[in-house]
Amino acid sequence: MSDASKPEEYAAIIESVLFATDTPLSLNDLVAVLDGVDAATVKRSIAHLNEEYDAHPHSFHITQVAGGYQLCARPQYARWIKRLYRGKVSSRLSQAALECLSIVAYKQPISRTEIEAVRGVNVEGVLRTLLERSLIRIAGRGEGLGRPLLYATTNEFLRYFGLNKLSDLPKLDELQEMLRERDREMQEGMDTGDEGVPLFPAPPTPVFERSEAE
Repeated sequence: MSDASKPEEYAAIIESVLFATDTPLSLNDLVAVLDGVDAATVKRSIAHLNEEYDAHPHSFHITQVAGGYQLCARPQYARWIKRLYRGKVSSRLSQAALECLSIVAYKQPISRTEIEAVRGVNVEGVLRTLLERSLIRIAGRGEGLGRPLLYATTNEFLRYFGLNKLSDLPKLDELQEMLRERDREMQEGMDTGDEGVPLFPAPPTPVFERSEAE
C-alpha cells in the first residue's frame, strides 16, 4: 500500500521523482514508486500537474518521451539554458550522419547495403558513429546473402528528438529539414559560444515540438 493517501500527495511524489531523474520514467515505473496506486490515478496526477504548470505558468512541463514521462523545459527558454552548459557539449553530427539517421528512422530495420543504395556512398563510418552515440542499434540480421546486420533507432533517438514513439515522426522531408535546422543552430551556438545543450533534469528541447502559435 502506498504511503501517500491523498491525490495531491500522489502528484507531489510524481513531481519529485521526475525532478530527480534525467531519463524518462515509464508508467510502470511510476506505479511501482506509488506502491498500491493504479495507472489511471498516476495519469490523472500527471494531467493535474501539467494543468498547474500551464495555469501559473511554469518554465517546464511533463511530456511523454521515449515511452516514458519526463520534466522538460519549455522551448522558449532553451537559449538561456544553453549558455549554462557552454563548452560542455559533444561534437555535432555531420550532415552525412544526419542523412543516414533519417534513412534508418524511416526504413528500419535496414541493412548497410540498403542505406548505401539510397545515399550512393559508403556509410560504414557513419553507422559506427551513430552506434557509438546510441542513436541506432543492431536489430538482428536480414534474410539475404550473408545475412547482413540490420539497423534500427533506439530509445535514445526518441529521447534526443523529444518523441514518444516512432509514429510521432514527421514526414521524411520535414525530418530532414528539422535535422538540418538543428545542425545549423548547433553550429551557430559554437560560433557564438552559445552551444546546444541538454536541459537537465529535463531532456533536450524537442526538435519536433510545435510552438503554441502553431
